[in-house]
Amino acid sequence: MRLIRTLPWLLAAIVSSTVGQRVWAQAADGPPARILLAFEGGSARGVALHLAERLREPLKRPVFVEERPGGGGRVGALALKNATPDGTTVAMLPIAVPVLSPMTYKDVHYDPMHDFSPISQIGTYRFAFAVASNHPAQSFSEFVVWLKSHPSQAFYGSPAAGSLPHFVGVLIAKAIDIDMTQVAYKGFGPMSVDLIGGTVPAGISAIADLIDMHRAGRVRILATTGAKRESQLPEVPTFVEQGYPTVQASGWVGFFAPARTPRSVIDEWSAALLAAIRSPETRQKLIDLGVDTTGTTPEELSAIMAADIARWAPIVKASGFHAD
Repeated sequence: MRLIRTLPWLLAAIVSSTVGQRVWAQAADGPPARILLAFEGGSARGVALHLAERLREPLKRPVFVEERPGGGGRVGALALKNATPDGTTVAMLPIAVPVLSPMTYKDVHYDPMHDFSPISQIGTYRFAFAVASNHPAQSFSEFVVWLKSHPSQAFYGSPAAGSLPHFVGVLIAKAIDIDMTQVAYKGFGPMSVDLIGGTVPAGISAIADLIDMHRAGRVRILATTGAKRESQLPEVPTFVEQGYPTVQASGWVGFFAPARTPRSVIDEWSAALLAAIRSPETRQKLIDLGVDTTGTTPEELSAIMAADIARWAPIVKASGFHAD
């Protein structure tokens, strides 16, 4: 799933890198710690760098970011699983890695409930359903009417097969009682080109991906997946407002350590992360990009994972989708 600017993230101190390059935050006394990213580049890397800089003081050690992309997040997840559980390695993972990938791949070679130690969820974000600016539908209800008269156009784009936007589309199709086929792209960029050009009639992605194009008049967001309207998009109604209460979905990003990491180390990281994301500067930057900062305890993140696994498992199963 693409959380890198698919996911709404703040950009901070971007420097050029290659896969696996170590980006050092200035710093401190103890042995270095690394934040693994399961996806390459973009805004997720920026937020990881931003947090690394702010974690060095409370952790009293240098903190760097290491990109380990590949396999839909599985490469980074396996790197976390196999890391020494001593607090020198954590990972910043989107919901797709611990929740969706184990449902869509026959064997991901990791069990998120047993191979990872939750530290803290740092933020949540919602999704948007958009059409090209020249599409005749001015609202989601008009899109449904249009779709019924154009059944051959019952397609929607998502940034990746097996991503949360993919399964949000499954929710929407069930809610409107129309079979819709996902067109999976290799990232948001290619999807946005076809969405703007009208090659695909609709697209679903994180709000942060679509909001600038919506404001520029290149696409039109017809609905969002939150329980209430987004402060950045007060003019756009939710699916719930438009009579589709089952179409609610949020993505999230959390920090995890390898299993068997001592509880004292987990607590140290959790406290440092909470302090970092609750700073007014970090909170405002994330809000500006459509991300609501949360900051949970390890137990709360574990419960969130379990609830999302229970929620999405029947939806994924009903879709019949398998990534391999």
